[in-house]
Amino acid sequence: MSRNYNLLIVDDEESLRTILVSELSDAGEFDIETAADGGQAINLIQGKVYDVILLDIRMPRVSGIEVLKFVQEYSPTTQVIILTNYADLRTAIQTIKLGAYDFLSKPYDFDVLLNTIHRAIERKQLFIDNKLMKSELNRKAGSPELIGESPSFLKLVESATRFAASDSFILIQGASGTGKELIAGLIHRRSPRNNRPFVAVNCASIPDTLLESELFGHEKGAFTSAVAAKQGLVEVAHGGTLFLDEVGDISPTIQPKLLRFLETGEFRRVGGTNLLTVDVRVISATNKDLREEVAAGRFREDLLYRLHVITLRIPPLRERREDIPVLADYFLGRKGKARNPKRLSPGALQALLMHDWPGNVRELEHLIEGAVLLSSGDVIGEADLGMHLQRREADPAGPTPPADGAALTLDDLEKIHIARVLQDQGFNRTRTADILGISKKTLYLKIKKYGLKIPE
Repeated sequence: MSRNYNLLIVDDEESLRTILVSELSDAGEFDIETAADGGQAINLIQGKVYDVILLDIRMPRVSGIEVLKFVQEYSPTTQVIILTNYADLRTAIQTIKLGAYDFLSKPYDFDVLLNTIHRAIERKQLFIDNKLMKSELNRKAGSPELIGESPSFLKLVESATRFAASDSFILIQGASGTGKELIAGLIHRRSPRNNRPFVAVNCASIPDTLLESELFGHEKGAFTSAVAAKQGLVEVAHGGTLFLDEVGDISPTIQPKLLRFLETGEFRRVGGTNLLTVDVRVISATNKDLREEVAAGRFREDLLYRLHVITLRIPPLRERREDIPVLADYFLGRKGKARNPKRLSPGALQALLMHDWPGNVRELEHLIEGAVLLSSGDVIGEADLGMHLQRREADPAGPTPPADGAALTLDDLEKIHIARVLQDQGFNRTRTADILGISKKTLYLKIKKYGLKIPE
């Protein structure tokens, strides 16, 4: 069952509030609260995140216009539907310019009202998606799908699916590049919250001074650059899932505030005094041993116990080598041409199976991407991978690969590949250019760019 949406009805007519509560309660998809005037509505909005507000324009003391302006500044993701009399039609149109989603004239048709609420909810979700899209695109580098057939991987997916139905906190442990965010996304999609936001926060990439504001938001004037109030990501994730990636990197100064939020669902914006409450399911992930972090005094023990009600461990790629051919084929399909994807030679596949994969699935994806770009034919050979050079002696014509197994850049791979083809062709530039599919001039420029040594 999906999570109910929070709905606030603001109208000074008690009879109308009663009718709306009765009719909307029958829909079975809303948690409804009411306010008899604008002042009461503002007090409620300061303590809770609402998805939609049904708002009357004409009310004593604090008007609907004032409430709308407050919502736009304090909780901009909340959608406002104006309820108005025909005589206030001109004012209602003005509210659209102020940020209201839509307006309905009294008396209203219930089906029209319900459809308008549903569209407002869709608009809120679109607003959140757009707000998160840029950071998500910058964060995510890899497949949005879970690929694997090994028993350990299938058991992990089965466990994640089983735990998704609960609201218990989950800690995902695994080395970098194993796909912790993909598992978190699977849990969200299989959970009752799947129609609400999935908000991912990379705690390691945000400075300590900004992380609290990013998570919990801030009030206008809280610090020098806070020219307007800002909702935190915990508010954006209301009703859905908050994914705290690299939670082991959160500083000791932020950990107590995070613990309080996890315990109560309550928080204060930076610079604010109002206590807000949201309903989120928290999934966290780390590549560290948090027990060692606790022993070293870098991580709170009570926070650790709160985070790992359930723990899922993602095995590194070297422990599920039977998934390497499946993953490689998948990445070849994604990185190559759709109609004629390249394939691995038996030697190349064997090299992949023998590699230790310190960078896990992410390293495999990047290596396949480089091989697709650098290979000249339809078959990717062992020499096209570059990784095998870690076990060879230094090449006099080319670079010495890193001995520690660090991932190579695309420039490194291109340099290694050109050097190898030059050597194989006896340093004949014409034949080398033909094999690489580039002009002699381009080859000359690349030899110069990479400082390759050509025997006289």
